[in-house]
Amino acid sequence: MPGRLEGQVAIVTGSSSGNGRAIAIAFAKEGATILCSDLRPGALAAGYEKDLDVPTHEAIRKAGGKAEYHQADASKAADVEALVARAVALYGRLDVMVNNAGIFTELHSILDETEEQYDRTMNVNAKGVWLGCKYAIGQMMKQTPRADGTRGRIVNIASIAGLVGLALEPAYCASKGAVVSLTRQLGVDFAPHRINVNAICPGFLATAMVRPFLEDKATNEALHALTPYPRVGTAEDVARSALFLASDDAEWIAGTMLTLDGAFTAR
Repeated sequence: MPGRLEGQVAIVTGSSSGNGRAIAIAFAKEGATILCSDLRPGALAAGYEKDLDVPTHEAIRKAGGKAEYHQADASKAADVEALVARAVALYGRLDVMVNNAGIFTELHSILDETEEQYDRTMNVNAKGVWLGCKYAIGQMMKQTPRADGTRGRIVNIASIAGLVGLALEPAYCASKGAVVSLTRQLGVDFAPHRINVNAICPGFLATAMVRPFLEDKATNEALHALTPYPRVGTAEDVARSALFLASDDAEWIAGTMLTLDGAFTAR
């Protein structure tokens, strides 16, 4: 039985670790050809992956999938334009774009947050998604639609920080709020062209970004207490959600935020 993304081409930014790595691997298992993209191919040492020494594209190949790696800074227009061009040069088209690359500086009040921290956060988390959407949609509009008439799917990785205020995360909340609003706007503009633009808003996840908080006993207990479901999320939870939004099962979903937080924001 063919996979849910059989024969499709997908780009995943921030693919070396965490959510991006899990998404790329999940997509490849469902038949997609993956162009992995990150600042470096190796996973972050603080990640929870069992095979940190194996780059994502190599892990996909070892499992029998198809993948290449292309270095790109998601915050730079030339890099993102070249990334999309590389996918087309290698595989002839682009069916799915996952804008996952993101950063988190640290917890602090706006009084302590520096302009450099704000600029860096917005450049990667907000501008990076804007650029990924811009160049991916540009390619999807040019290429021949699939047999069912669809042109492509965009999955942006936002956060519950774009839906509710989280303490001591001013720039991060601002950046993820921008992703949420951009996703809604692009959903309106490109749904008529059968390009689905959606976002996932994860809650607290066991990834390298959150590891310092999970390893602090008091903070770990607080995060679990704030999440009604009796565990925090995983990168695999995000990957399954991304797979759904990238698949034909989500054909009529556009401009929507899939909240993935164990009911945190439902309180």
